Amino acid sequence: MLPTTELALLRRVAHEQAACRAPSLVAAVVRGDGIVWSGGRGRVDGERPGVDTQYRIGSITKTFIAVMVMRLRDEGRLDLNDALDKHVPGTVVGDRTIAQLLSHTGGLTSESPGSWWERSVGSDWAALRDSLGPEALVLRAGSKLHYSNVGFGVLGELVSRLRGASWLDVLKSEILAPLGMTRTTPQPEAPHALGWAVHPHADVLLPEPTPDAGAMAPAGQLWSTLTDLARWLRLIAGDTGDVLHPDTVAEMRSPIAVDDGDAWVNGFGLGVQVMRDSGRRMAGHTGSMPGFLACALTDTGSDTGALVLANSTSGVGIVGLSFDLMKIADEHEPTLPVEWAPATTVHPDLLELTGIWHWGPTPHTLRLLDGAWLELAPVSGAGRGSRFRPAGDGTWIGLDAYYAGETLRVCRGSDGEVTHLDLATFVFTRRPYAPADPVPGGVDPHGWSTTR
Repeated sequence: MLPTTELALLRRVAHEQAACRAPSLVAAVVRGDGIVWSGGRGRVDGERPGVDTQYRIGSITKTFIAVMVMRLRDEGRLDLNDALDKHVPGTVVGDRTIAQLLSHTGGLTSESPGSWWERSVGSDWAALRDSLGPEALVLRAGSKLHYSNVGFGVLGELVSRLRGASWLDVLKSEILAPLGMTRTTPQPEAPHALGWAVHPHADVLLPEPTPDAGAMAPAGQLWSTLTDLARWLRLIAGDTGDVLHPDTVAEMRSPIAVDDGDAWVNGFGLGVQVMRDSGRRMAGHTGSMPGFLACALTDTGSDTGALVLANSTSGVGIVGLSFDLMKIADEHEPTLPVEWAPATTVHPDLLELTGIWHWGPTPHTLRLLDGAWLELAPVSGAGRGSRFRPAGDGTWIGLDAYYAGETLRVCRGSDGEVTHLDLATFVFTRRPYAPADPVPGGVDPHGWSTTR
């Protein structure tokens, strides 16, 4: 980036490290194929930390678990509406659905019973399962957002059961290896930061333990670097490689439960944290473990993301810093629009569908997109609109907005000519309330009139 942009970014990072007394802090701005700027302050083993220095990433681990679950869904091995009991029987939380566990709406307790799991050597799955009594269900399923580390311990076991291997082995073979993420590991590998607690009233440090969390490890075990997390952030933004379909990642980013403020600012999709700030809509996850704080967020509108890693138990404003890094980058060097180019595939038979269609008296425009996709939107003003992906059987499935999941059908007369569109029982006609078309309720035979 430009020297002036780099200075502004570094100054913001330097201020956070100094004011919040972080032993070390590294940050990066991510665009396109990877990191476009990075900076570090403080020391790790006497050296300034960089893009290859490992930090514990805490709950960002959950996004990896979620991707593994969604791969199973896409393969048909499970349905998100399945009760946990169908795949992992014998738990007190067995009536909760997989979707509820992913979105933190299952009503499970936030922490596992017993001692504080983040600072304790973890037990195996059987011990975790047996420790969960009726008191582990603290809220009615689906009633509200209630963050649960326990839920992701359970999901880690789900992955292991359906794959016949540990979730870590599945992670390595299905995600880390294909994406080239060689520095994301369950235990630290040099060069790595040590975890510290900073005394609130003196400039002294206390080392924090980093035990293996056992069955709770899927909630926050992993260590990683800026380089590896930049690749992971690109996946969350939609650059998925062969790991997951981009539509599935878009589904994961869609909010399912949000906070109960007057205007929501935090929420969750399917294992992915979503946030809003000053018109920005971001997706990713934060992480914290004793001795460490982490944040990985991408602005899905500007294609700018930010990463922040620090080795301090608390005190560093990782989310605010991430927001500021994205703002600085976009204000100093805004991204250019994607260059327009003609479609790579041509569907002449679909061109006849394009143009104006009316839902009742309201005109909509139907556009043909690349790959035989369609886009339907009101001609003017706010209204219902969606993109549609071909289903392969002559119909299209809505991807977003009001018509997400709904089927669009092209209806033809006996002569083969297109007569109207049927979208979830809504009939779209070339003319408003065309008398010859099957408008529900019929069309008054007297037609349009000047009387009222």
